[in-house]
Amino acid sequence: MTTGYEPLNTLKPVAEGLWIIDGPAVRSFGFPFSTRATVVRLETGELWVHSPTELTASLRAELDALGPVRHLIAPNQIHFVHVNAWVEAYPGATFWAAPDVHARAAKNGLHLPEATPLAWDRAEAPWQGQLDQLIVRGSSFHKEAVFFHRVSRTLIVTDLIEAFDTAKLPAHCRPFVWLNGIDNTDGKMPPLLRWTYKNKAALAEDIETLVGWAPRRIILAHGDCYDANGAAELQRAFRKLLNARAWEKTVDEIKARENR
Repeated sequence: MTTGYEPLNTLKPVAEGLWIIDGPAVRSFGFPFSTRATVVRLETGELWVHSPTELTASLRAELDALGPVRHLIAPNQIHFVHVNAWVEAYPGATFWAAPDVHARAAKNGLHLPEATPLAWDRAEAPWQGQLDQLIVRGSSFHKEAVFFHRVSRTLIVTDLIEAFDTAKLPAHCRPFVWLNGIDNTDGKMPPLLRWTYKNKAALAEDIETLVGWAPRRIILAHGDCYDANGAAELQRAFRKLLNARAWEKTVDEIKARENR
C-alpha cells in the first residue's frame, strides 16, 4: 500500500545532522497510519534513532555508512512495534523508553528487551546540550517524550500532533480524519488522546515550554511535517488550551491586584 510519502525506508535529509525515514503504514482499527522515524547524528558521530520504523537491509546499509547506531528511542507506549528488530541488528545500542512502553507492548503480545527509562524533564547525558527533552505531563494514559534538536531548531514529536493529508488516504478513511480534526489543514492532538489529559494545567505548562524552545520546524510521526513557523503551529494546535491558560493567568493577576 502506498502512503504518499514514498520513497520509503530510506534516509531523507532535513538539516545538518538530521534525517527522517518514512516507513510503511501501520494499520490500527483498519486505519492506515503513516509512520516516520527521525535520525540525529550526535557530536560523537553516533546515531540517535527516534520511533524506529521498519528496518530493511538497504536502510541498514545507509545507516551504517552514516555512523554507528547507538541510541534507540521508544517515545511513547504506542511506538514500539519495530524496536526488537533494531535491537537485534544493533546489539551495542542503548534502548531508551518512555513510561509504560513495556506494559503496553506486553498487552499486545510483544516482549521488549530491558530499556533505560527516559527522564521526564532533562536530556540524557549522551545528548545533553544537543537535544532538549521533555515527557509531556497531564495524561493518565499517554506519556510522550518530545525532543528539540537545538542546532536545526527542530521539534520531534509522535502523537502530540497528527496532520494527515487526506488526499494521500483511501476515500473511505478520510471521514475518520475529518471527524477527528486531524487533517493537515488544522493538525492537532487526536481527541482520544486529548481526553486522557485531565490535568490541563500541567499540559499547558509543558506546551508553553515547547513553544519557548522556539522551534523552526516540527517533525511528526503521522502525516505532514511543519517545515516552518514551528512555534506558531504549536500555538495553533493547542490554541484552546493556551487561551484558557492565558485567561486564568489574567484573572489571577486581577485578583492579586485587588487583594493588595
